[in-house]
Amino acid sequence: MVTRSGYVAVLDIRSSEMTAVVGERGVNNTFIIKSKFTCSYDGYAEGELLDPANFVSAVSGLVRNTLASSGGIKTFYIGIPGEFLKTVNSEKVITFQSAKKIHKSDVQTLVALSTPEREQEWRTIRNSCAYYVLSDKRKLINPVGAVSDSLQGKFSFFKCKNSFIDCLTKAFKKFENIRDLNLLPSPLAQALYLIEPEKRDECAVLFDLGYISSTYSVVLGNGILYSESFSVGIGHVAFYLMDELDIPFEVATTFLSTVNLNAKEKLESMEECIYDGKTYSFSTQTLRDKMREGLDLICETIEVCRQNFPGRNIDSKPLLITGEGVKTVRGAVDHISGRLVKSVEIISPKVPYYDKPQFSSLFSLLDMALTDGRNN
Repeated sequence: MVTRSGYVAVLDIRSSEMTAVVGERGVNNTFIIKSKFTCSYDGYAEGELLDPANFVSAVSGLVRNTLASSGGIKTFYIGIPGEFLKTVNSEKVITFQSAKKIHKSDVQTLVALSTPEREQEWRTIRNSCAYYVLSDKRKLINPVGAVSDSLQGKFSFFKCKNSFIDCLTKAFKKFENIRDLNLLPSPLAQALYLIEPEKRDECAVLFDLGYISSTYSVVLGNGILYSESFSVGIGHVAFYLMDELDIPFEVATTFLSTVNLNAKEKLESMEECIYDGKTYSFSTQTLRDKMREGLDLICETIEVCRQNFPGRNIDSKPLLITGEGVKTVRGAVDHISGRLVKSVEIISPKVPYYDKPQFSSLFSLLDMALTDGRNN
């Protein structure tokens, strides 16, 4: 829910850091941030937290700081990363004895019929409908008020791992004033906020390039037809440099930010980094080649996701890319585009000072939380 002052509290959990904000809606669909706290933590991979105790401690610290700076918070909206989500699609139809005006209760009946079976290790946290279809074959996002003798819906149900929810519950347990934890699927929030409705209606492909984990989603209307998360991100390019060149990870991350894949340096150009009293020096071309090889691992995974998607042909769709990994390596997006032989477009929030891909999930979740809060 939105507080009386109009603010909501949101926790955005990425694969190497997390951020808590308290914000409200501003003019022209912008946001007003009351407080913002960020901290690093050990992250997650292969659908598991690398250190659950470290995760609980990091969440608790952010919540404590948030409550200290913004009183009156009783609800927290939490973005669930793709690594801890499972998307289940369902398509059902109900018929009426004769043509009638569709009511909200009819939609609720259709949702109930479409709901997948419960699973021991997963909890359904949200559902959305890609589109509804009337008896005259018209597709609508909201069918309430339309006249039809049948109603069909293609739904996406988002399930979260119970083990992840248990860790969140443990982190919030000590804060007695927090009465509700509203779990939001981060891939859906990004799809609805970052991609224009017209693009979603025609099907869109979204790639969230994170640091340790990335998520590939095929979006249609207000739903997600396919979503796959994998434990490969821009940080793995640094790991690749570290292994291939036998250098410390800190040196590898420095080279990631200094080498431009699109630059045209002379062949004898060198890159140098001093770390812990030792100088590491490599030719720019060597570093560039190794970074491209590391990025190729990401490209190969994107291609696997494309091939695994069982639905409509998406080959002609541009890859909409966002996330903190987009700007880490200069020229990375151009390399991904060339490697995949596909148009790649960077998308980010249209918010002053925060119009960068690394803020996409945070402001997508804030937008969804504010929208939900108003509707409650």
